[in-house]
Amino acid sequence: MKKRFLIICSVVVVILLFPLIASQFTDEVNWTSFDYLIAAFLLFSTGLTLNFILKKVRNVKHRILLSVVLIVGLLLIWAELAVGIFGTPLAGN
Repeated sequence: MKKRFLIICSVVVVILLFPLIASQFTDEVNWTSFDYLIAAFLLFSTGLTLNFILKKVRNVKHRILLSVVLIVGLLLIWAELAVGIFGTPLAGN
């Protein structure tokens, strides 16, 4: 359990390093500390939920389906927060 938690934390940190490094080289990436906080929360909660799914769901088909739904949900929320593809108030528009 502790090892999986450390892996999830490590993956979240590595993913968040990409925009941090990119912001050093270009003005196109303009993240605030709130952006990093929201992204960390989304990635961390997705990782923990995926861990829960992989631990508790025994049927492989259900496992795959729930994992895909979870990841697609993360990507849709991320895209909405990034560029506002649905035009909701979450995008800051």
